[in-house]
Amino acid sequence: MSKSKLEYIWLDGYTPTANMRSKTKVINNFSGKIDDCPEWSFDGSSTLQAEGNSSDCILKPVAIYPDPTRESGYLVMTEVLNADRTPHVSNSRSTIDDDDNDFWFGFEQEYFIMDNDTQLPLGFPVGGYPGPQGMYYCSVGGKNTHGRELVEIHSDLCIDAGLNFEGINQEVASGQWEFQIFAKGAKNAGDEIWIARYLLDRLTEDYGYYIEYHPKPIKGDWNGSGMHANFSNNTLRTCGDKATYEKICEAFRPLTKEHIEVYGEFNDQRLTGLHETQSIHEFSFGISDRGASIRIPIGTVESGWKGWLEDRRPASNADPYKVAARIVKTVKSA
Repeated sequence: MSKSKLEYIWLDGYTPTANMRSKTKVINNFSGKIDDCPEWSFDGSSTLQAEGNSSDCILKPVAIYPDPTRESGYLVMTEVLNADRTPHVSNSRSTIDDDDNDFWFGFEQEYFIMDNDTQLPLGFPVGGYPGPQGMYYCSVGGKNTHGRELVEIHSDLCIDAGLNFEGINQEVASGQWEFQIFAKGAKNAGDEIWIARYLLDRLTEDYGYYIEYHPKPIKGDWNGSGMHANFSNNTLRTCGDKATYEKICEAFRPLTKEHIEVYGEFNDQRLTGLHETQSIHEFSFGISDRGASIRIPIGTVESGWKGWLEDRRPASNADPYKVAARIVKTVKSA
């Protein structure tokens, strides 16, 4: 009889920033298919998702990946349901209106690697600051590059898990990195970002590090961390029309508040109008403009207005499900 470890992963009820939780279920002779993953319950009173006198919440498996850290293991992304099988209020995945996978998303996840002992990003001296930002971006060499070993291992884990992992690079501040993931289907993209975050967070347990997703953990003249959302639907991929692109971009303008509400906690500290951001109080779009709310990539223009858009406002700690749900709703309203 073979045994497999299935790591059930879900988002808790903390607001406005949810945390990942997980626990392991051992199954005999498991097929490796999502349809054979049973539902499972957990104590919602310990995760701000239920009261103690009625504490059972249900985990509904929605996506499965090989666990690259465990032999015969799997990572199971789940949605949280109430006991009556309706979506729990914390279940942001269930709010995405993209069942036909018309929307494609590419998320650029930025983050800082923090040292548990110093509580500072890698490369930051205790009681001081490293050299100013600029030399760290895509750097090579021990003077400016910090954390590469962990980042390389994480990329290998994501690839081995079957994620559509597209790249890594060091960002503009010391100890700040980015990875990119693309998926067809808004829900699929959210699943893959959460699994990639899970693998990254779990990996830090072996290094004495932790990952800081706060969008502005270091105050001063340093870039913050975002989760830029590159998105398209069939219209954007095929229309070949500048006016259509401008109409879709303009649909975002009156909904600025609704987008910012789900684009991550403390985002006002990052979206200042400086450091390649637009002010949180403003909305703009432009070709190749990294200081705009929405950037129209030059590749889209050069392809005859067939391609995608990039919403640069989501913070690094944003829930990709909420971001995707809001973007899908806005684009459909255009």
